[in-house]
Amino acid sequence: MSRAADVIVLAPYSDDVMEPLTREQPGRSWRGRFEPVQGQDGGFGYGWAIEFDKERGRSGLLKELESLPWSNPGGVQVLIRDQDDDCFGLWMMYDGKLVEVTLPRTERFHPPAPQTERYAPNPGTLLRTDMHQKLPKHTPPELRDPRPAW
Repeated sequence: MSRAADVIVLAPYSDDVMEPLTREQPGRSWRGRFEPVQGQDGGFGYGWAIEFDKERGRSGLLKELESLPWSNPGGVQVLIRDQDDDCFGLWMMYDGKLVEVTLPRTERFHPPAPQTERYAPNPGTLLRTDMHQKLPKHTPPELRDPRPAW
């Protein structure tokens, strides 16, 4: 299924760590490659971005990012904006895992799990709660898809 998403990795002084992810590699669970984020005067030095256009082509991305040999894991930030999100979500390293950080005035809403694994895992939708819109009901955790979307 087509579902666009943008991912930005910010990690100071991590060119060598991110370099393998700037090349296509068959066999990865996710598809594509990161591009360095460029500043006005050339290299920015600590940002990389990728755009996904399919849900299935991104599974396993966070697990791979967690496994990289970061010299400063506390400085790694991953920003993800799925096509239906109101804003970017933020993931940071805690105890070796990338964990979504709750942003003020936002909530992630998850649909119920699909009946079969024929469908890709759904990351849910990150919505602003201060936009004066009617928010969807929360799906109870036990009815959500346990598979990681990222």
